[in-house]
Amino acid sequence: MTTKEKTSGKQPTTVSPKQLATVTDLKPEEVQNITNAVNPLIADAFALYVKTKNFHWHLSGSHFRDYHLLLDEQADAIFASIDVMAERVRRIGGTTIRSISNISNLQTIQDDNDDFVTAGTMMNRLMQDNAHIAKSIRAAIETAEDCHDPATANELEAILDETEKRKWFLFEIVQGEKNTD
Repeated sequence: MTTKEKTSGKQPTTVSPKQLATVTDLKPEEVQNITNAVNPLIADAFALYVKTKNFHWHLSGSHFRDYHLLLDEQADAIFASIDVMAERVRRIGGTTIRSISNISNLQTIQDDNDDFVTAGTMMNRLMQDNAHIAKSIRAAIETAEDCHDPATANELEAILDETEKRKWFLFEIVQGEKNTD
């Protein structure tokens, strides 16, 4: 399995320090709901970024060059999405990820510390992780829409499109899995 249960359950309700409480017309509970929906996406993006780079660095096999370049491209896109989401949380007055332990507490993407993973297994795990993230993004979009925040929903829709593109590319590779190593 490539995802894990959330260990902390529901995120605590927090109020941004006065110096970080960006002025917004959203209600405080709407800001909190959106923040609680987006911060786990950021944590999962960090986890998926590291996993993708791990596989990029530890790849072997006959498709090395193609997969190496693909995973580097995918990692760059994942990394770029992190700043977009974190800055969106800040623009509405929420606070976001502060540390590796914060990421660990919020992430649902399972870390991958195996000594060796075949290329086909790598692609399959990444495809599943991207599918999981796509599902989580859809839920966060719904939260943003329910909280009258179309700007966050729009940002997440663009990230969802990139996530689905990654998932599609990985899916096509997995279709020929016997030819991936």
